[in-house]
Amino acid sequence: MLSYLSQYHDFFGPLRLLQYITVRSVGAAITALLIGFVIGPMLIRRFRELKFGHGYIDERTGALGATYFDKKHTPTMGGLIIFLSVFFSAVLWAAPNVWTVVALFVYTALTVPGWRDDYLKVVHKNKDGIRSWEKIAWQTGATVIALGILLWHPQSAGKIRELWLPFFKTAVVGYMPWWMLLVLIYLWIVGFSNAINLTDGLDGLATGCTITVALVLGIMAYAAGNSVISQYLLISYVPGTGELTVVCAALIGACMAFLWYNSHPAEVFMGDTGSLALGGLIGVMAFMIHQPFTLVIIGGVFVLEALSVIFQVGWFKFTKRRTGTGQRLFLMAPIHHHFQKKGWPETKVVLRFWVLSLGFALAGLATLKLR
Repeated sequence: MLSYLSQYHDFFGPLRLLQYITVRSVGAAITALLIGFVIGPMLIRRFRELKFGHGYIDERTGALGATYFDKKHTPTMGGLIIFLSVFFSAVLWAAPNVWTVVALFVYTALTVPGWRDDYLKVVHKNKDGIRSWEKIAWQTGATVIALGILLWHPQSAGKIRELWLPFFKTAVVGYMPWWMLLVLIYLWIVGFSNAINLTDGLDGLATGCTITVALVLGIMAYAAGNSVISQYLLISYVPGTGELTVVCAALIGACMAFLWYNSHPAEVFMGDTGSLALGGLIGVMAFMIHQPFTLVIIGGVFVLEALSVIFQVGWFKFTKRRTGTGQRLFLMAPIHHHFQKKGWPETKVVLRFWVLSLGFALAGLATLKLR
């Protein structure tokens, strides 16, 4: 929105700065940070008044979940703090185009089922939340509508069909059929929604890892939207995606503000309201800048968390079918609980996973040059 003011720089010279993505990205990050700090205490106080805490101990963690500061009474739905900060900051600072509209649409669309899931858990004391089919329906609907917009709009209709892989100088598939595109985008949106949801089990863990992922995605979005940089790095040039840098900056600022209240001992949890939507936002942005497989590297912590659950369940079922007694690969899944079971303090687990996340982010960033 503010980008339009750059057209009036003849009347006030400094307005020309608003045409630069870097300037607006800094503005978006600061704005989201301030919004988070302003609304955070108000929403947390309101959540406490309404007793928006889980009110029960998750069977998956048992006594482990109650070991740290009686977490069952910590309010959830904190994802609303991130959502409001990101949405209003991005609308204010990002120039509207098909890429930013789709990103914010997916983020909003997936915030709704996440909020409903948390609402059922904390208000109706239904520990299962929304039904699986309802969550899948929301995710599918959001994916189909987002893809429909991308295939319909002339700015994105051609570019979105290209498939790029890390370490390759050109697109490995120049024109994907719509069904292939739908499957891939769906897998990334749903996959990372569930991956971040699984990671969100310790104070600050998912939030801190999201910051590092958003930082690298912002850099990649800026490079993809710049003809000179993209040509130099031999990556896909996607005009207009530079504006996603502003969205990523808003996400960083919002997560920083949320981390202030989510750090150990947490005053609020993001809940499914935050984790499901953040995964969808990250997944669709990576796809739009032609870095979906690079996201697997950048978001390595999220991938490891999801794989630990898949392997744990798969191995348990396999061994139970073979021997009659199920065996486990880890003491507990997702894998961050495995390390808690081994005696690591929660803060040590979180900090070491942050270190891993930063390492994965740098490795993903390095793929821009290794081609």
